[in-house]
Amino acid sequence: MMCSAEQHSVSVHCPSLLRCCYRPFPTMPPDRHGGEEPIFYPLGLGKNACFSNMEGEFAALWGAAMRAIGGGSPGSGKQSSSTSSSRGFAASIEDRSFDPGDFFKGKLPGKFLKLLGLLALSRVGVYIPLSGIDRAAFASKIDEGSFLGALDAFSGGGIGRLGISSLGIVPFVDAQIVVQLLVPVIPKLEELQRREGEAGRKKVLQYTRYASYGFAIFQAIGELLYLRPYVDDFTPGWALLSISLLTLGSAVITYISEKISDLKLGSGTSLIIFTNIVSYLPASIGRTVAQAVTDNNYTGLLAILASFFVLVFGIVYVQEAERKIPINYAVRYSGGVRKAAYLPFKVNSSGMMPIIFSTSLLALPSSIARFTGASSLKNAVIALNPGGTLYLPTNIVLVGVFNYLYTFMQLNPADVSEQLKRQGASIPSVRPGKATATFIENVITF
Repeated sequence: MMCSAEQHSVSVHCPSLLRCCYRPFPTMPPDRHGGEEPIFYPLGLGKNACFSNMEGEFAALWGAAMRAIGGGSPGSGKQSSSTSSSRGFAASIEDRSFDPGDFFKGKLPGKFLKLLGLLALSRVGVYIPLSGIDRAAFASKIDEGSFLGALDAFSGGGIGRLGISSLGIVPFVDAQIVVQLLVPVIPKLEELQRREGEAGRKKVLQYTRYASYGFAIFQAIGELLYLRPYVDDFTPGWALLSISLLTLGSAVITYISEKISDLKLGSGTSLIIFTNIVSYLPASIGRTVAQAVTDNNYTGLLAILASFFVLVFGIVYVQEAERKIPINYAVRYSGGVRKAAYLPFKVNSSGMMPIIFSTSLLALPSSIARFTGASSLKNAVIALNPGGTLYLPTNIVLVGVFNYLYTFMQLNPADVSEQLKRQGASIPSVRPGKATATFIENVITF
């Protein structure tokens, strides 16, 4: 029986059409002239006009569906798709071109200018000296004492110039050490830092700031006691004024450090210490070059310069290195394409903070000895000075311990595991929960 599209509409009578076109014997009709046997044809799609009409109706149905979805004909859809894809390709080519002028169109140039201004402001207090002190005699003492020379380099020459900012950021760093060590011990601090979010961390920062004022007063008293032989008239009024100025200078440096951190261009503490070291670097390089020229040791000078650049390259390489742990999400699709995701862990997540903590802790015996005048600490101070017998091994142990502690203070594997579980994410081949926390802890540790 022959049927047509006019008799059976696809949208209404599609089952009737299929019944009309059904053939009970899946064979092709024999050739009328050749007289051959019928050929087995399993689909039963012979020269039947029914299927010719069905093919046309199916094309019409497909076109209607495409118009309902895309708002146009299939041809126009293909054309728009090809046009959009070509535009996307052209856009990607245009994005690869770099225009240096684009750098000055965003907010980044303004942030850099603010950063440079704040760093320059942090150096002003170094050049405002305390009054009533024989700075020439004290400068000669710094040249003789290697430990004071190291602290002077750490403060950017502030100790040698006896500026009101000679304490620098050191009191704030000491306060950070104490507060971070107290976080696991005091439940209230741990709850603020790890469970209260940004508001809790701001509260901990406020406590750290208050503690830094106390450390600044203590260190200012120790510095004045050390400077007493070089003071022209050591009176209580002069001591009170000097302590106030030194504490104020440290508070201003701490405030500038927080403002630098708010710019999101790096840690304010690290940038201020970097600025101090860099400001001291030209004088150190000048002395090294002058000594090499005097001794006619140009080979040693070239070796020092090469070692310097290799060391800087190695530090930057390790600092920027990270380990990527792949993670899978229960549902993470965009346009039908699965997105790759990973959990980044920096190889050196603690940065230079362990070195800062270690240096501050090594300076503690010397500060206590200056403050109390105890002669029993003399041997310990000599041994812990740069070049002393205990300086290098103690420094290595302290850096390792602070690196371990500071890393886990910043990143708690149990919290990371819980966040991944709440987001429906998991590490391949690792069960969510405690197993994930153990895996992350092993990655961070080793």
